[in-house]
Amino acid sequence: RAQPAEQQQNSVAHFAWPVPEPKQRRMSLKAVTLALALLAITGAHADVSAQQVADVVWNYFSQLTGNAKETMEQIQQSEISQQLNTLFQGHLQNVNSYAGDVPKKLIPFATELYAKLSQDSETLKEQIRQELEDLRLKLSPYADEVHQQISKNIQELQLKLSPYAEELRGQVNQNADLLRKQLAPYTQELREKLQENVDGLQAALAPYAEQLQQKIDKNVADMKEKLAPLADELQVKIDQNVEELRKQLAPYAQEVQGKLNRQLEGLSFQMKKGAEELQAKLSESAEELRLKLSPYAEELKEKLRTDAEGLRQSLVPYVEGLSGQMDEKIEEFRQTVGPYGEAFKKQLVQKVEEMRQKLGPYAGEAEDHLSFLEKDVRDKVASFLSTIKQIEN
Repeated sequence: RAQPAEQQQNSVAHFAWPVPEPKQRRMSLKAVTLALALLAITGAHADVSAQQVADVVWNYFSQLTGNAKETMEQIQQSEISQQLNTLFQGHLQNVNSYAGDVPKKLIPFATELYAKLSQDSETLKEQIRQELEDLRLKLSPYADEVHQQISKNIQELQLKLSPYAEELRGQVNQNADLLRKQLAPYTQELREKLQENVDGLQAALAPYAEQLQQKIDKNVADMKEKLAPLADELQVKIDQNVEELRKQLAPYAQEVQGKLNRQLEGLSFQMKKGAEELQAKLSESAEELRLKLSPYAEELKEKLRTDAEGLRQSLVPYVEGLSGQMDEKIEEFRQTVGPYGEAFKKQLVQKVEEMRQKLGPYAGEAEDHLSFLEKDVRDKVASFLSTIKQIEN
């Protein structure tokens, strides 16, 4: 049940940081651009994903805190107003009240969040640096033991991930072979139809263009479905590995357990983010394969629209080369995606290795404070959207 407007404002008020001074209250061009991106995704999808919003917030923060002044100065206020109007009029039609209400609340939330992030970055960097110094100081008498324990954890992680890397490669090979086998009979049938039908060739071949597209779409969708659980399994392996590392290091960090836990949370966040990126890459690669194969169906449809006299002459060389061309695209996919598992294993091992180096007595400055800041962003966005859903219900 919807709450009164005053109550709704109070329900989300705890997400706002202290109100900025009047000078800071004006929404900067950067914040407006961020709000535009948020409006676009929330307006386009009735079911707003916290992950989507968090990605947009973080990507904009990362990009715009760089040297993007020149780019931002090119955006005129009138242009921004026009884009806002377009988004409100175009995207916010025919969506439920939740999707329509979220963008209105996201603008002040995103503006405050951006301002807070900009302020917190250097503060957090100093905090992480100090925490690491304290942690290293407490661990320094046990430096050799700590080094050995983390090395042991790295070896265990490699053993756990090796079967995964092989399983992913096997799944990719298996799905690529299956797709090839599913499409092979199709081209053979086309050849036979070309030989059999002298009259009515267009009518006989017309269904095959649709069937080819359907086979491509279905097989790629099945491939995505089979590859997705592998990334979910990684989340479990990561949790197990970080927990084992926590137990292995606990005896040496009893007085600074909180600081150690914070570093391990950062490690876990980075590793899980890598797993999410891997899952996205698998899905994107499968979609790219679908987009590379789909033009063959479109091309066949186009050829069937030509005059009947030239149809056979046009189709014979096309059909003869069709199977080989599709096989080539499928093989490219297999070669590209097959090694993803091994590359991901190396990435995770590198993260733990960096942890070992950070805890060493001669480690340099901490440069990964942004990982902690990003985790905070994602937590706040998820909490914000969760509260909005509760209000709308």
